[in-house]
This record gives sequence, structure tokens and C-alpha cells, in this order.
Amino acid sequence: MKFRVVAAALWILMQATPAGRAGEAGPNAGPSGWVPWAQRDEIRPRIFVDPANTRGGSPSLAIAGAGNPAEYGGWARTFDGVSGGKTYRLSAYYRSNAVADPFRDIVARIDWLDAMGRRVGQPDYAYQESPDSGGWRQVSLTVPAPAGASRARVELTLGWAPAGTVWWSDATLDESAPLRPRIVRVGTISLHPHNNPDNLGLFLKAIDDVAPEKPDIVCLGEEILVEGNGRSYADAAEPIPGLSTARLGERARRYGMYVVAGLTERDGPVCYNTAVLIDRQGRVAGKYRKVYLPREEIEGGLTPGSFCPVFDTDFGRIGMMVCWDGEYTDPARAMAVQGAEILFVPAAGGYMTLLKARALENHLYVVSSGYDLESAIIDPTGEVLFATKESGVHRTMDLDLNARFLDPWLGDMRPRFHKEMRHDSLIPAVTRQ
Repeated sequence: MKFRVVAAALWILMQATPAGRAGEAGPNAGPSGWVPWAQRDEIRPRIFVDPANTRGGSPSLAIAGAGNPAEYGGWARTFDGVSGGKTYRLSAYYRSNAVADPFRDIVARIDWLDAMGRRVGQPDYAYQESPDSGGWRQVSLTVPAPAGASRARVELTLGWAPAGTVWWSDATLDESAPLRPRIVRVGTISLHPHNNPDNLGLFLKAIDDVAPEKPDIVCLGEEILVEGNGRSYADAAEPIPGLSTARLGERARRYGMYVVAGLTERDGPVCYNTAVLIDRQGRVAGKYRKVYLPREEIEGGLTPGSFCPVFDTDFGRIGMMVCWDGEYTDPARAMAVQGAEILFVPAAGGYMTLLKARALENHLYVVSSGYDLESAIIDPTGEVLFATKESGVHRTMDLDLNARFLDPWLGDMRPRFHKEMRHDSLIPAVTRQ
């Protein structure tokens, strides 16, 4: 089955009439069955068909804030013939102007209905975005319809953008092949060196030990060059790439795995507490400089980093943070906003409760390698799948990055998290007296 929305080329520019009490627009409709809607007349935006803004020649479905700071509404269409359990892909294109927070204020979603028009399950939000030509962006989502669904209401929305306008085009709802599991085999190494002149050699031996389990990626501990041997940060600091990343790279290349490791980095006179990502070919694929330094590291002469980057691998997008970063919400949040699916955390110490919180609040996996903190694997609901503080232990597990974690009352929280998060500065900061 395939549903496709094609705007009529000869459609005459139409102004939306007030939405009905139930949110529908009454007798007026847009092309191919689209109707304007809003929850209340007082917050109804200006909803119209715009032949002057097109993608591929068809008039767009436009929504404008019209100066109303409370505006929320847009276009909707109900599709029949949906079957619960089958998989569908929602795709739509939009371009916008003067929308302060497009990712939150511009929404495409599916509301699943039964034959009587009653909601079944919870709505699903298209949160995956990619750029298209001519200033257009595509949003998409592939999901199974919940049991009992026989119809799908697709909503294209603009919210809380009084000066903004969004133009929607080429919205489709197609039956799709079911999503296949996207498995990544992750490993964590729990190792606590003491009085060893070559810590890195110990960790390389640990990589040898875990290699027969064929992990795609392995996480090592924090600042492995100084842990337990009394070296100063400055004495242990190396450039990245450097001698230690070359030794790690040899193992990564030998076993065809990614490696995350905590090192002490020197960049001229500056020293950082850095997590490095080595790829399957043994190359440095990225690095993260610890943003939040505890006073002990400040007193030791380290400098904080300033960015929270994410990195694309051949199995998905990851982020790295280091130890004390887990005490604060923003490093993990910054990486989640950029699409990280797993956070790897080399850590000397900390609190398992906070790692669980970072996983749950951002709806991603967390893999840690700790000394006085557990080496752990945690799922997006905050459930600990594995944890140990014992030294000389490793564990590998298969994680499905396409798995959905459904709350019966709230739905799939990862899309909701992305679409309902605020990126603006409207939430007031604490006022200091």
C-alpha cells in the first residue's frame, strides 16, 4: 500500500477558515484532502496554500504565525487503510522563515487511530532531519503502526512562532519494510592499574583479551597514562595523534574495532584530559576534551575543553564524555541533541545514579569504563545491563540502535525528547542576589 500527497498544480490560493471545535477546519480543505486545524480559534495561525513557494512546482501548504505568540496549528490529513503491526514511513519537506527554534516549533507527526477515529497508542514524531536543495529540509520517521490502528492522521504544524512562516511540501505516508535490528557489539574494560610503569601496555593486553568476542567498539578508562602510577598530568601529556594513539591504533587495526580511551593531551603549553576515538583502521577519528574539570585537575594544571562534538562511525553516531562531565546535564544533552546514540564515558570515579540519569533523560545508551565508578552498560531507559567495579574484567554486549523503548502513557520517548526540547533562551536563568 502506498499513500502519496500531490498538491494540485492549479490550486487557487486559499485562506484558512477558523478551525472547528474539535480542531478540524470545517468544509474547506487543501489539496488531496488536507484540512487546516487548530485546537482553539484563539491560537489558530494563518493557514493557506501558497503557489509562490514550491518544491518541484506544486503549491506548498503554508502556515504563518501572524503575530500571535500563542499560535499553534497547521494542516492535517487522515489516511485510511492502515494496518496495525505494519511499518510506515512518514516523509515531508519544509522550509521556514523567522522561526526561532525550527526543530521544536516545526512538527510533523502521525496520530494513529482506530476505525472510529479514536487514538490508538501514542503519536509518533518525525525527528530525523536532513538538508535538501533550495533551502528545503526533509523530516522523516519509519515506525510500526500500533495494534488496533486502521487509520493515520498526519499533522504538519507550526507552533509559537509569531513572526515565522513554514512551507510544507511533498508529504508522504508509505508502507515500508520493517526496520531491521541495527546491532552494535560494545565492550567495556574494567582495569585498575597500580604502580605500573607502562599502563598502556596493560590496557593493550586487555584489548587482546576482549578481541576474541569481536566487539565493534571498546571503552577504556580515564587518563590511562597516569592512573595509579604517580605521574603528573604534564609529564604524561602527549600530542594527539602521538605515540599512545599509535599503539592503540595498532590494536584497533589488528582486530578491526574502534577504541575509546582516556589520555592526557598536550597542545603546545596546554594540557587537556581527553577522550580519543580510534577507528577500525587505527586512525584517530576524533577527540573530546573534558569540559567540566574538578578542582583537583585544575590544581594539577589541566585546562577545560569548550566543545561537545559527536562522531559518525560505521554503526551509528556516538559521543564521548569524561568522568566529572557526568555530574552535569549539559555535555550529555549537547551530544544527544546532535544525534548521539551511545555515550562512552572513561571515568576515574563518580555515581552510577548519574550515569543512569544521563541515559534515561537523553534516551541513549551509556557505556562507561571506571576505576572507583562501575564499568557499565546502560540502556536508554536507565536500566543497567552490566556493571562491575572489579579490576581485570571485561564484558561485551549486543545493542540494537533501532530498538524502540515505549512508555505506555508517553510513547516512544526518543522522538518526543527531540521534538519537545527547548533550544531557545526563554527559560529564565537563576537571578543572583
